Amino acid sequence: MRFAKVAVVGVGLIGGSFALALKAARLAGEVVGVGRGAANLRLALEQGVIDAIGTDAAGADLVLIAAPVAQYPAILAALAPALKAGALVTDAGSTKRDVIAAARAALGARIAQFVPAHPIAGAERGGASAASAELFRGRRVVLTPLAENPALAVQAIEEVWSACGARVSRMDAAEHDAVLAAVSHLPHLLAYALVHEVAGRENSAQLFGFAAGGFRDFTRIASSHPEMWRDICVANRDRLLGELDRYVRKLQDLRPLVEAGDGAALHKLFEEARAARNRWLAGEHE
Repeated sequence: MRFAKVAVVGVGLIGGSFALALKAARLAGEVVGVGRGAANLRLALEQGVIDAIGTDAAGADLVLIAAPVAQYPAILAALAPALKAGALVTDAGSTKRDVIAAARAALGARIAQFVPAHPIAGAERGGASAASAELFRGRRVVLTPLAENPALAVQAIEEVWSACGARVSRMDAAEHDAVLAAVSHLPHLLAYALVHEVAGRENSAQLFGFAAGGFRDFTRIASSHPEMWRDICVANRDRLLGELDRYVRKLQDLRPLVEAGDGAALHKLFEEARAARNRWLAGEHE
């Protein structure tokens, strides 16, 4: 399996890393980068992440869309006229129901060529300069195949992500959005909210000056791309609101324990939480 021409729409951390991983696996003849940022595309070209800068994905055998999800309707509408027969399209969107709806609207009868995916890999830094061929190694990539996808198309996309070093699994799109709302979208919302709250205080400089590892670790993801996370929160707001309500209820359960100084109850909760996290780190939930 080798693609003569690969188009990457959005040559940031994810798109650039995909390009480098395909090159390292010798699966791409030419990689063309498409995107909004001319400076970022020039940097990607200079650093060898891509081989050429394009205005569209015309003639590509494989297309990856790796952009903020609110851009997908416009990207897919522009892609549709240039999509050649037999080409495969996949994506890196962190939400799937909205992405699939946009693909159906834009591609129509050619929806079978689109195999949705979500690489669960990232970092605070973005842009082509952050790209790495090793980004997906050992990380999970979730495919949410469509009923219209031929089995061979799904298999091909699975093999592409596997060649990037990823562990590939499959999931229904609605289930994907529910799961990621709990373990990805909510944590990002909480991190942004905490930093924003502290930054808004009169003594914020003092607070940040004394913040140490715990605050840094908890809020690390608040350095992530604001546009991307804005779009995710809006696109998956129904699932995210449910998770936010659950978290608020948990905080409400904790408040009386702190207020009463109930050390035994707090200790029990902390022990249970630590044990659950340690089991997760040990891979018991894989």
